[in-house]
Amino acid sequence: MKDKYSNSRVVYSTEHGRICPGCGQPVKQCTCRKHTSPSGDGNVRVSRETKGRKGKGVTLIKGLAMDAATLASMGKKLKTMCGSGGTVKDGVIVIQGDHIERVLDYLKEQGIKAKRSGG
Repeated sequence: MKDKYSNSRVVYSTEHGRICPGCGQPVKQCTCRKHTSPSGDGNVRVSRETKGRKGKGVTLIKGLAMDAATLASMGKKLKTMCGSGGTVKDGVIVIQGDHIERVLDYLKEQGIKAKRSGG
């Protein structure tokens, strides 16, 4: 007879954080890398959005296939270049104001193929 707990596994530990489903090691020490999520369709999209921001426009850069540290440094360079504030959240760089053309030119200089998205 099968034990009701034989199919269970640890997914989070207060001591180590998230646990990789593939190898059972903490995500930071994972060797199989099965926990990584796909980076979308591979297209970098630059768009402008005002929704949920009290009418203030922001420029969004989505789809950059970079790790968190590289994405943060790219966000910092873009904010400095545009002369405005912003943030990096959930793999999306958000820059305050309408800077679509500047961002597209900068990404083109860096060799990153980007598209303008939205109206």
